Amino acid sequence: MKSTSAKYGTVAVTIHWLSAVLILVQLGSGFRTAATVDNAAKEAVLSLHAPLGILILVLMVLRLLWWMLADRKPDPIQGDPAWQVSSAKAVHVLFYIVTFGMVASGMGMMIASGASAILSGAVDAPLPDFTKILPRAPHGLGARLMLALFVLHVGAALYHHYVKKDGVMARMWYGKG
Repeated sequence: MKSTSAKYGTVAVTIHWLSAVLILVQLGSGFRTAATVDNAAKEAVLSLHAPLGILILVLMVLRLLWWMLADRKPDPIQGDPAWQVSSAKAVHVLFYIVTFGMVASGMGMMIASGASAILSGAVDAPLPDFTKILPRAPHGLGARLMLALFVLHVGAALYHHYVKKDGVMARMWYGKG
């Protein structure tokens, strides 16, 4: 379950891949919501998008608690230049910052717009124009930053796997690797 100096443990691997899939779903559903004009379709997508945002928050908090209280991360890959190690750390920290910012701005939009009451069925009204809600701009910027971080992260993993062939991807998968 726990990580070793060379490989991530089952808990870390599971949280990583579950978070990755959920974040991709969030990005897709968020961009779809922004592009949708039909109120019923927008409500349907948001009824998935909002709870998944909370689930991602829970996973991120669990991940942080796991690292702080129960586990340690594997050592950096040997032979990587210092700038790559620093860049990897920066991307990971930015993932946390952007994720927490996205959750905060998403919750802010739901509260400021009254959309949470609409989505729960407590209020029978059309969804508001989210472009006029103050947290909308940072939420949209966060989505684009998240997409950029995702591309950097996957690009670095593919570089390690196909160019350097240093086994970095096996570190973040199940089994002995």
